[in-house]
Amino acid sequence: MLNQVTLVGRLVRNPELLESNDTKLTHITLAVPRGYKNFNGEYETDFIDCTLWRGIALSTAEYCKKGDLLGIRGRLQSSNYEKDGKTIYKTDVIVEKITFLTTCKEKTSEDETTKEQ
Repeated sequence: MLNQVTLVGRLVRNPELLESNDTKLTHITLAVPRGYKNFNGEYETDFIDCTLWRGIALSTAEYCKKGDLLGIRGRLQSSNYEKDGKTIYKTDVIVEKITFLTTCKEKTSEDETTKEQ
């Protein structure tokens, strides 16, 4: 059996580092545009929830911010829970490898532009 996901997208919000039993954890959401247009001629975007553990959680929280372009490889994990008497089903990507695709030069230019305004 194979359970593997590869995504390239932009961070929806700044990652926040959490600690659970001395293990570092970060939840992020990637905005991943679809490769085709809908009936209105517009590209739609999927928002994918991802969970990062340990070292990659720490690195992502330290070096990434909202809008950064990331490449991830991981696996799907589904879960469910009860809320108001209804069963809620959720699917996350558990990230095993991450690549920061926004270059330092791009970040420096964006930071300088923001400071000038």
